[in-house]
Amino acid sequence: MQYTDWGERAARWSGIRSETVDVHGTKVHYLATDQKRTSEVPVHLLVPNPANSASNWLDVLAELRPYAHAIAVDLPGTIAGHTALPNRRAASIEANALCLRDFADALELDRVTVHGWSAGGTIALLFADQAPERVDRLVLVAPALPPPLSDGEARRWRTLGRAGLAIVAPVARVLFRVSGRRIVAAKLRALGDPASVAGSKWNFGGDLTRMSPELAGLLRDEMSAVESTRLGSAVTVYASLISLMFVRRRPVLDAMRQVASPTLFVCGDEDRLTPRASIDDWMARRPDWNLVVLDHVGHAPPFEVPAEYARTVIDWCGPPVHDR
Repeated sequence: MQYTDWGERAARWSGIRSETVDVHGTKVHYLATDQKRTSEVPVHLLVPNPANSASNWLDVLAELRPYAHAIAVDLPGTIAGHTALPNRRAASIEANALCLRDFADALELDRVTVHGWSAGGTIALLFADQAPERVDRLVLVAPALPPPLSDGEARRWRTLGRAGLAIVAPVARVLFRVSGRRIVAAKLRALGDPASVAGSKWNFGGDLTRMSPELAGLLRDEMSAVESTRLGSAVTVYASLISLMFVRRRPVLDAMRQVASPTLFVCGDEDRLTPRASIDDWMARRPDWNLVVLDHVGHAPPFEVPAEYARTVIDWCGPPVHDR
C-alpha cells in the first residue's frame, strides 16, 4: 500500500509518505518522514528483512520523525512491498547490498545512520563495509550474522551444506509455487489471531500482541494482497542468507572485522533466532561495538517496542555534530 501521507491510514503515521526513485531502471519504493534534509537534521536509513517491506518500520519511523529525516526502503525480493524484482538473483543478500548503495546514490544520501533488522542487518553491514564514506553510524537489530562454528562444522557446511542448498532451493521454489496460497492463508491466520501466536512464543520469542493494532491491521491487508507467485523470491533471500552465514562466511566475517563506523547492536533477551553464544562471539570479535539487550523482547524490537527502540538509538547517537 502507498499513501501520499500515511496519516490517511493511521494518525500515528502522519507525516510519513510513500515515494519512488529510479535505480538503474528499477522503480524502488520507500517511505520517508517529512523532516527536511538539512545539515542540522540527521538522516536515518532503515533496512528491513528484504523479504518483508518498508512498512515493517512504520512505527519506528513515527518515533524517529521528530528527530531525523528517516527513510525505510523496499528492496528487490520484497513479498508485500512495491519494488520490482528485475531478475531472480537480485533478491539475494549481496545483490540487495549493492542495490542499497545505488539507492543511496540516487537519493544523494551523503552521511547516514543505517539500521538493519534481521537479514537486513547483514545487508546494512555489507553496505557499511562497501561504502564507509556514506555511513556515519550503524545499528544492527537482531542481525543474521555467521555464528561460531567448530572446524568440523565449518567443513561439513562447505561440503554437505553447499550441496544441500543447491538441491533444497529449487525444490522450495516449486513448493512455494504449488502451495503459495496455503502459505499466505496460514500467515493471514497468524496475523488475524496474534494472541495464539504469542501464546506459543511465536518462532522467535517475544509477544506479538505488543504490536500496534494499526501495524497489525496493515500487515494483514498487505499479506491478503500478496500474489503467491512472489513467494519464490523469499527462497532466494534465505538461501543466500544461509550461504553467507554457514557456507560462504568470509564476506560477512570480513565486513564485521573491517567496518569502521560506530556500531550499536540491539537485541531482545527472548530472541530465539539470535543465541546468546553467537552474540558473545560477535562482541568478542568487535568489543568496540555497543550492545543493548532489551528486556522481554524477541526478534522484533521495531514491532514490539518501537518507542523504546527509537529512544535507544537516539540516545546512542547523541546530539548531531556537523563538522563536514
